[in-house]
Amino acid sequence: MSPSNETTVRRTKIGIVGAGSVGTSLAYAAMIRGTSTDIALYDLQTAKVEAEALDLSHGQMFAPGIRVEGSDDVAVLKDADIVFVTAGAKQRPGQTRLDLAGANTAILKSLMPQLVEQAPQAVFVLVTNPCDVLTVVAQQITGLPHQRIMSSGTVLDTSRLRWLIGSEAQVNTSSVHAYIIGEHGDSEFPVWSSASIGQVPLGEWEVDGRRPFTTERLDELKDQVVNAAYRVIEGKGATNYAIGLAGVRIAEAVLKDQQSVLSVSTVLEDYYGVSGVALSVPSVVGGAGVGQQLRIPMGEPEKQQLRASAGTMRSSLHDLGF
Repeated sequence: MSPSNETTVRRTKIGIVGAGSVGTSLAYAAMIRGTSTDIALYDLQTAKVEAEALDLSHGQMFAPGIRVEGSDDVAVLKDADIVFVTAGAKQRPGQTRLDLAGANTAILKSLMPQLVEQAPQAVFVLVTNPCDVLTVVAQQITGLPHQRIMSSGTVLDTSRLRWLIGSEAQVNTSSVHAYIIGEHGDSEFPVWSSASIGQVPLGEWEVDGRRPFTTERLDELKDQVVNAAYRVIEGKGATNYAIGLAGVRIAEAVLKDQQSVLSVSTVLEDYYGVSGVALSVPSVVGGAGVGQQLRIPMGEPEKQQLRASAGTMRSSLHDLGF
């Protein structure tokens, strides 16, 4: 093949702040899926971040030729297309995500200007909890457009919900259409009024002649989703694999400009009357970040839950001086 006919692969770069269990799970998932050509890990623990990058690099024979770097120098993130922030104080058993707000806000105040300096065109994704609060903090610190700063929000919570529904309905998770929205935390809630399997409303779905999704069962499923992270943290100390996969799904939407609908969290502007706080709602995610926020049908009780979730966020932001 002549040089003029050769296809040039556009290099793309994922930057990851924090080489802990979440950051490395994200890098590992991105490497296996071939999400980008370059992955850069940044962490202040020199030996840790270099070892993680080396361990990943040793698997290049079995992955699609991804270049992995790890450094304690923030310059390793230079010109990243998307940057995930996973560093911060760790959620302990029994501790809520909002309890982490003060410590992780202090970290962001020094970190975000450095990240924007190294990757001025990047889309930034907050994974560190409480991610909704920190999304507002990061946007106000940097002054970047709302569209370019999001959190992973309830992308993982939505996956948990769909897995539970699919298991009960005896269908593949990909055939379930339902969202968890609001805070990535205790005030999140499922939008049951628009949930379906295929085109069948959830309440009308039958298994062996019975309708399993009663009001009582839906309440149980919601509780399982809300408490899922606490259960995992209690058993193994952290959640990491599923959030790593969720992060990579967001990265693919951005790097490939897929215009995918994902329940990420970004600052809302008059979404069913809610403005100025970051909450997860189904949003179109592409190369420029978060685009249209979809006003999915909601009943009045669900709108009230959204406003309550917004109130929780405002209270926490007020306590932090934002």
